[in-house]
Amino acid sequence: MAGARPQGPGTTAPPRPLRADARRNYERLLTEARTVFAEHGTDAPLEDIARRAELGIGTLYRHFPNRHTLVSAVFEDALTDLLAHSRALLDDPQPCSALVTWLRAVITHASEYRGVSRALMSASRDETSALARCSRPLREAGSALLARAQEAGDVRRDVSIADLLQLTNAIALAAEETPDDPQLADRLLNLTLRGLKPAQVSAER
Repeated sequence: MAGARPQGPGTTAPPRPLRADARRNYERLLTEARTVFAEHGTDAPLEDIARRAELGIGTLYRHFPNRHTLVSAVFEDALTDLLAHSRALLDDPQPCSALVTWLRAVITHASEYRGVSRALMSASRDETSALARCSRPLREAGSALLARAQEAGDVRRDVSIADLLQLTNAIALAAEETPDDPQLADRLLNLTLRGLKPAQVSAER
């Protein structure tokens, strides 16, 4: 609908369309938030974002009532990409490889903005958080890939997607804190996945 706030899998519809000027303000704030979060992390002062957008902090809070709401909106493009990627990987003839590929993509996207991985970890424990609307579709997408890997006998049956995503976010956080080791995330992911294999598979590999 023309003039409506942008929507995606992690957002809910607003009660009414935004006016043209309000929509412009929304987009300006979102653009500046992407830049500020990429440069300074998601803990950057929201006042800086409003100032760069040449708007008042009150305008920012009208569109984004709290930090998690803004982080969720910034993460929206990455979420859309991750969901599309998961659907494409459902046709991969190697279920475990497909799961690893997707988890690696989750790490990559979470690393685009310092602090997103930590925010997603906290959102998994708070279903009322705006970021929980990102976590839920991620869990659903990952569950389908995990189920295929489990049915193929490549991953233990007691592994849950919630635990797997927490591990993935922890890896992204570790990589974020160690920028001088670009291979760290991949090594940690490989170590994690070795521990997820059934006993007989682990013994063979």
